[in-house]
Amino acid sequence: MSRISSYDELKALRQEVLTERELAVQGKVVVNVSLATCGIAAGGLIALEALKEEVKQQGLENVVFLQSGCMTYCHSEPTVEVTLPGQQPVVFGHVDEAKAHQIVQQYIVAGELVDGVITPNYERVVL
Repeated sequence: MSRISSYDELKALRQEVLTERELAVQGKVVVNVSLATCGIAAGGLIALEALKEEVKQQGLENVVFLQSGCMTYCHSEPTVEVTLPGQQPVVFGHVDEAKAHQIVQQYIVAGELVDGVITPNYERVVL
């Protein structure tokens, strides 16, 4: 990677990365697990592994896993944001192994909401 020497080069690189990410998740279920310090301490890695295990057991091939930093829901960690194709993201709180399996079986596969949905405290802004 060459050195970025101008703001325009930085903007172009940002757009390239965003486009690549958008293409990678297009038409797929995106599962984003909050793995900041509080998420890890609350069991976020265990939740992530349980989600991956259940997706594998269900034979789902259209699921992409992402890891993020803080989602600002420290009071509800571990938190998991699930975005079904063409829908708004839904954030689940206090996700343990049992709830992880339930999220995959009921929400991702069957399209039914699971207890523990957190009301968003933000609005997505695309720059």
